[in-house]
Amino acid sequence: MSRDELRQEIEDGVAFWGYDEDERLVGVMGLQELDEVALIRHAYVCKDRQNRGIGKQLLEHLLKLARGPVLVGTWADALWAIRFYEKYGFELVGADEKDRLLKKYWTIPERQIETSVVLADAAWRDSRSMSLPFPVANP
Repeated sequence: MSRDELRQEIEDGVAFWGYDEDERLVGVMGLQELDEVALIRHAYVCKDRQNRGIGKQLLEHLLKLARGPVLVGTWADALWAIRFYEKYGFELVGADEKDRLLKKYWTIPERQIETSVVLADAAWRDSRSMSLPFPVANP
């Protein structure tokens, strides 16, 4: 990400947290709070520092800070990223819901929508499944 792109992300409300090891930034993850959801954005860990719990620590920290349900968007081919989020309770949403969410909460081109997935945490899934167990009749 270029400096200008980073500046724009910050202006758009993405707050970034980093993981420092030996005075070197080795991991970063962003949180963007929107009206009814929070988005995990731009999660990266240096290749030589992966599988050491850095991503886990960043994610756990951001999940504690999030004020509402949390969504994550990533490339459909990034199976390692999908598995990472699934390990922490996120689940893939269906294709139609994915398209709706990407158009509503992300500013990305149509081509990227076609090649992306969205994962949702339990709070988001619970908020979507709340419905009455029986029909309500008009008096």
